[in-house]
Amino acid sequence: MYKVLIVEDDLVIAKSLKSCLSQWNYDAEFVVDFKDINKQFIEFNPHLVLLDISLPFFNGYHWCTEIRKISKVPIIFISSMSDNMNIVMAVNMGGDDFIAKPFDLNVIIAKVQALLRRTYSFSGQMNVIEHNGAVLNISDTTIEYKNSKIELTKNEFKIIQILMENAEKVISREDIMKRLWESDSFIDDNTLTVNVTRLRKKLSDIGLIDFIKTKKGIGYMVN
Repeated sequence: MYKVLIVEDDLVIAKSLKSCLSQWNYDAEFVVDFKDINKQFIEFNPHLVLLDISLPFFNGYHWCTEIRKISKVPIIFISSMSDNMNIVMAVNMGGDDFIAKPFDLNVIIAKVQALLRRTYSFSGQMNVIEHNGAVLNISDTTIEYKNSKIELTKNEFKIIQILMENAEKVISREDIMKRLWESDSFIDDNTLTVNVTRLRKKLSDIGLIDFIKTKKGIGYMVN
């Protein structure tokens, strides 16, 4: 099921969009905290964003720029500010389409469907994985926490990626090693232990203490 994030401060419009998208079997959510839209974007991990221009605190252009720093997810601007200057600005800031208010919900659905079809012959649009404030950057193999960032080796990155993709679940050592071998990161049981130890030290250095838990005789998990 495709997920659509609605960034619209008019609650009536936001609820109307959510209801319409849900009827077409999309998993739709609207933003509630306009001070930190990126947080909900990362947590929800949408396939498409509907983004108004006029918003509290920061406008849609600002949030489009912020989203573009971490994702290539398609963005459709929806706004009554539909003069040529704003349409050009929206596209130049990273938007993929523009729909003027007032709009027909059928047009919204048609535009969403078309853009999703064009976009998702892909292997993943999100460039980050977030869990409990830790943000793993897929594009540059770094992890951030509370304004601190560290670089990870290939093996360290793959290990934490596997664990964060399965947050709150115990992943066996065997499964981790199998995943690493499949990605040409040749690793045995002893090498895994060494890599996890080094990874824990790096995470601790930026405040992620005990981020990786050991389940004795089974494997590891993040919580």
